[in-house]
Amino acid sequence: MPKMKTRSAVKKRYRCTATGKLKRKKAFARHILTKKSRKRKRDLRRGAIVASTHEKRIKIMLGKRR
Repeated sequence: MPKMKTRSAVKKRYRCTATGKLKRKKAFARHILTKKSRKRKRDLRRGAIVASTHEKRIKIMLGKRR
């Protein structure tokens, strides 16, 4: 049986941490930034951890079997 290919789009969007959790970037940080507060923009710079409900599905797409 051939190897499973990882999904390139998912590979570019998520990173796996040392503990096995998935990191992602937050949305709404690209444009129309003038109306957003400094605090909100600063918070958008920080990464976020993927919710546990989505984790299993994304790991399968990444080709991880943990």
